[in-house]
Amino acid sequence: MSQKQLKEAFISNLNGTSLLEISLGLSLAPLCLLCRGLLLILYYLHYGKPLSSRKYSLLLDFLVLVSPLVFSCTVLSPIIFFMPSIIAAFCAGIFSKIYSQRKHETRVPFRQIVQEFQKTYLDPEYIPAITVFRVYVNVLTSISILAVDFPQYPRRYAKAETYGTGVMDLGVGAYIFGNALVCPEVRQKSCVTQPKFSNLARQFFSVWPLIFLGVGRLLSVKSIEYHEHTSEYGVHWNFFFTLAFVRLAASLLLAIFPKNKSWIIAVSLAVLYQLILNTTSLKMFILHGSNGRDSRVGFLNANREGLFSLFGYLAIYMASVQVGLCLLKCRNSVKGWIEAARFLLLTALVLFLFLHASQAYADPVSRRMANLSYCIWVLAHCLTFFIWFVVTDLTLVFTKLLVKGSSVPCCWNVVKPSNTGTKHGMEAVPAGREGKLPHICLISAINKNQLLFFLLANVMTGTVNILIDTIHSKTAFTLCILHMYMFFNCLIMYILHAKNIVLKFW
Repeated sequence: MSQKQLKEAFISNLNGTSLLEISLGLSLAPLCLLCRGLLLILYYLHYGKPLSSRKYSLLLDFLVLVSPLVFSCTVLSPIIFFMPSIIAAFCAGIFSKIYSQRKHETRVPFRQIVQEFQKTYLDPEYIPAITVFRVYVNVLTSISILAVDFPQYPRRYAKAETYGTGVMDLGVGAYIFGNALVCPEVRQKSCVTQPKFSNLARQFFSVWPLIFLGVGRLLSVKSIEYHEHTSEYGVHWNFFFTLAFVRLAASLLLAIFPKNKSWIIAVSLAVLYQLILNTTSLKMFILHGSNGRDSRVGFLNANREGLFSLFGYLAIYMASVQVGLCLLKCRNSVKGWIEAARFLLLTALVLFLFLHASQAYADPVSRRMANLSYCIWVLAHCLTFFIWFVVTDLTLVFTKLLVKGSSVPCCWNVVKPSNTGTKHGMEAVPAGREGKLPHICLISAINKNQLLFFLLANVMTGTVNILIDTIHSKTAFTLCILHMYMFFNCLIMYILHAKNIVLKFW
């Protein structure tokens, strides 16, 4: 077999992992974020000032926010079930140290602190969990697209061939979910009257970079004979095309139907698509081609997975728009966000019940078809992932209240009611210096140029695969390459952010 065939075989015919392992794995990123925040607060408590060195800030962010995720999907994957407990115990130790030192200074009872915390007002203009969710989807995807080509990355985490739930199968749907949370229809204020099809026109203009990247990826992959998994999207199709067409189709639907009823459209699309799969020969066509022997003759045959999965991804997008609208309802208190987290958790639990029923009576999860079970699975896990980040943010807000003046980047600003008629009747608490942090946050840096980060990761992945025989790499070498690759990607984003450069011109 050629090197290309070896690499294609290495990522083919896989069956995924369990729902429990994926659920536990999703808690690692929020726990890393919590750990970073607590370490910054502890630093402020000791030195009376925030960490101001950009060099040490980048190093801390990379070692705490990124590096543990690289280890967890490689050498530490055999003990992945213990990893959340280990990081949570470390976070609990840091919090205990912060609280004990604070208790020496003030004798306020813990119950009183909790009561004050519940009455705390938060900045209604910014929901950090959305930013962090979208950034971490990019980070986890960037790690996986290169790590999957190394033997240290468990095969159960890679994309499943036909049915199954691999970690990388979730990443595709999570990208759709994250994009929908911040789409123009969600961010548009209800009080602003705009032409009904204005968002559609903007989307037509904004998706051209995705079309351009899709064509660029297609030409580059074919020209250098780069290894590819044909049954993933087809011969010519790729995820850039999927994202572009889903965004256009969603904008068209949202221009026709009320956006607050997008969940009805999502359910109708997913259920109707599943009925067609089960009652017609469409499923056999997607899986085996028109001749039943995996024919790739003709455009439809060649790209059947990518074309027909658009219906499932569109359903995920429409459902995610409903989630985004729910999140942007003005909840400016800790108590309000605790109630919101409870509602989202209840929704996720209901979705898991529907997932069980869908897999039993309709079809198992299949990213290849983006069937009903896949849509429910993606939404349930994305909501779970998001809830973890909300809980993390609330925990950091509570800890910041213990240490007055401390600050954590990409965390909620504490505000107080204002009688001066300011926007939303809120104003920033002077003690918090959140808006003018002397150092730069890696999450903010990646958030500023997310598409560039993803594109750079793809280019670097291709470069590494061309230069290195990944499937025969030793463990130490693999870890070194993955860390260098991720650090380079993060460093570029960090430099651009430091110079306030946003490479977006569409």
